[in-house]
Amino acid sequence: MALRIEQDYRYRGDHYWNWRIWIVGPEKELDQIDHVVYTLHPTFPNPVRTTADRASNFRLETAGWGTFRIYAKAVLKDGSENHLEHDLELRYPDDTPAPA
Repeated sequence: MALRIEQDYRYRGDHYWNWRIWIVGPEKELDQIDHVVYTLHPTFPNPVRTTADRASNFRLETAGWGTFRIYAKAVLKDGSENHLEHDLELRYPDDTPAPA
């Protein structure tokens, strides 16, 4: 499968960002996904989050202060799984990277 995680973010100030991640890939492959289980950094409340919203490409929206690796498990309608990883990137308005 050619699936991957994409992201965007908005700096809120005071070393804090709103950010979103979602799954991208060929429409035929996205249509095979039943739901996606995201695993965030363990310091998040409820770090394991599930979305089944195909219309948003299984988007997850949250906020935080630093970067980390995000793990995703795309569970397909046939029961098989596709494991993905993404290093969250956050930057200050002056393009300085956020802390890890």
